Amino acid sequence: MKTSVYQLKTFLDEKVIQFNQPTFITNDPICIPHQFTKLQDVEIAGFFAAIFAWGQRTTIIKKCKTLLQLMDNTPHDFICNHQEQDLKRFLGFKHRTFNDTDTLYFIHFLQHYYQQHTSLEDAFARYLSPTDETTEKALVGFHQLFFSLEEAPQRTQKHIATPARKSACKRINMFLRWMVRKDDKGVDLGCWSAIQPKQLVCPCDVHVSRVARNLGLITRPQTDWQTALALTNNLRQLDPNDPVKYDFALFGLGVEEKFAQ
Repeated sequence: MKTSVYQLKTFLDEKVIQFNQPTFITNDPICIPHQFTKLQDVEIAGFFAAIFAWGQRTTIIKKCKTLLQLMDNTPHDFICNHQEQDLKRFLGFKHRTFNDTDTLYFIHFLQHYYQQHTSLEDAFARYLSPTDETTEKALVGFHQLFFSLEEAPQRTQKHIATPARKSACKRINMFLRWMVRKDDKGVDLGCWSAIQPKQLVCPCDVHVSRVARNLGLITRPQTDWQTALALTNNLRQLDPNDPVKYDFALFGLGVEEKFAQ
């Protein structure tokens, strides 16, 4: 690293305080699950918001709101109780490469899942033990579970990343950060308890990876699963129990302050 661990920790801790504030919510996709209080509504809204999270944040938020309006803004009730004719309203829905075929399968899987489970947490936590260092097994297992239904379209698999394909899994890692991290700042939702914050892997997108490379936190030229693990391992040196809180600092530096551009 270009600076000492102490200097880097001091710098990034200050940036976490700066960006991990309620004001962060309004312009970020995390505002979507914050619209709800019922656990399952939060999970479903957060899941779609994370999956849609590529491109401009304003567009992501707009598309999420459109999708939830199609679910009558009661996503869990709609997922569980919709009739076949209700699905016609999703025909033509699209966000970038996510289209109506993908939307209908997501709804189908979630209906099947929530008919048997109370919370989406188990879809990840069932693959994890308290001694696992990271959520890698949870992400691999969730991908397999999500596409275990006979009707799963091949094209939809690109929208759920897995470490088994060496993906950095930015969007799923972000979703888990939202659902697992707990603090008193009010940004991350902290709804789940079976996964520990110290097991989370840092969401690693173009902004985060650029800043992390500039700070010497990662050296690999590509942004893949090994890069995400390397970044998280270095962040554990700064806070072993909550390394992914530094996502606020790295993302904020990259997007809000245009650091290292």
